[in-house]
Amino acid sequence: LLGGEIKQYVSMMEDSREESIERCIQHAKELGANAIITMRLDSDSISQNMQEVLAYGTAVVIEKE
Repeated sequence: LLGGEIKQYVSMMEDSREESIERCIQHAKELGANAIITMRLDSDSISQNMQEVLAYGTAVVIEKE
């Protein structure tokens, strides 16, 4: 049979998503935020052999009322 899950590729994409999320969190902290709302992940092919992963959201400061 052909096809199926390529475990190394799946693992690499999971690592890329985690790194994107961590970078998004770090950038929000640098901006003085203590939360991110509406975080989203996006991925796209850069070339035949490359994939990009992007995490983005709105950095906010949440305060107790």
